[in-house]
Amino acid sequence: MGRLAQTDGLTEIQRDILATVRDFVDKEIIPVATELEHKDEYPTAIVEGMKQLGLFGLTIPEEYGGLGESLLTYALVVEEIARGWMSVSGIVNTHFIVAHMINAHGTQEQKDYFLPKMAAGEIRGAFSMSEPGLGSDVSAISTKGVKDGDSYVINGQKMWLTNGGTSTLVAVLCKTDEGGSSPYKNMTTFLIEKTAGFGPNPTVPGLTVPGKIEKMGYKGVDTTELILQDVRIPADRILGGAPGKGFYQMMDGVEVGRVNVAARGCGVARRAFELGISYAQQRSTFGKKIAEHQAIQFKLAEMATKVEAAHQMMVMAARKKDSGERNDLEAGMAKYLASEYCKEVVEDAFRIHGGYGFSKEYEIERLYREAPMLLIGEGTAEIQKMIVGRRLLEEYRIAE
Repeated sequence: MGRLAQTDGLTEIQRDILATVRDFVDKEIIPVATELEHKDEYPTAIVEGMKQLGLFGLTIPEEYGGLGESLLTYALVVEEIARGWMSVSGIVNTHFIVAHMINAHGTQEQKDYFLPKMAAGEIRGAFSMSEPGLGSDVSAISTKGVKDGDSYVINGQKMWLTNGGTSTLVAVLCKTDEGGSSPYKNMTTFLIEKTAGFGPNPTVPGLTVPGKIEKMGYKGVDTTELILQDVRIPADRILGGAPGKGFYQMMDGVEVGRVNVAARGCGVARRAFELGISYAQQRSTFGKKIAEHQAIQFKLAEMATKVEAAHQMMVMAARKKDSGERNDLEAGMAKYLASEYCKEVVEDAFRIHGGYGFSKEYEIERLYREAPMLLIGEGTAEIQKMIVGRRLLEEYRIAE
């Protein structure tokens, strides 16, 4: 292990967890990742290994059977997993967001019922906010839940669900029109239990997961649509027990998700750097290793600096959230910086590989297709800049 992306101030338990995960990644993920990715095959054995390590319950409190670790610990674990294969980190990410939302906003009954099963990996979560015509404008949500007695009847179409098919619990944001004139008080999060699989769901009448969306990268993990036609959900499966709080609950989930995406960017960038500096010491041109050429040394220096800067920004954002302070500024900065730097580091490693980087035999080809997803997931660069810009104006507003 090199000196890049080290984190000061970790406890012995945190260091032990990261060492265990790093060993798991090196032995169980990296050797099979490219083959599984090319087949677009779900990493069943890897997921079972993560269950045994307790990673699905990493941040769930000990009273519910989890490890009770911090967002920082989780982010560092995600960084290690993404270094092996970014798709695997996506499998735990949406699960973690849903568990966080239930722990932070759920009723006691919801916590008691869901969290122990989520900690054990028996229930696996997915997070559903986006829609085909929604983009970044959450206020334009059209999937609607209408109250009918002690239930809600939901109709609509959701988009871009990571783990949409393999999950057994989906947190779904819907419009409920019970909060007055503000669109943000007219949204509600429903906790929908379902059977894993594609097609019409056998346990939830009216709910359909059509199939996997074919993607350029981020393969292995399933990304899906979710169609709801007169799906009836009991009112006690509203997250927190009361309608109208869904937007704020989802934004809390997205905030921790941005730290997660930053961590994924750090992990992919670190792996790209490792591949680039290794290949540069093996390939020879003009009578010497290409690592001895000044142009390549400059490129490696730039890559390493970006890896280090993104990692430290991600750590700062995670620690801010763990402290209980508002961290949308830091999370936005971290997500923006890490995803942009990831793209640049991966491209530089691709260039170092020359023509071989274009071959599917080399791991960098996979990373080159995976990095673009991080530019979009949990909000584009433009959205992050808007969030950061608004927060800066709040912090530095001059007296009039």
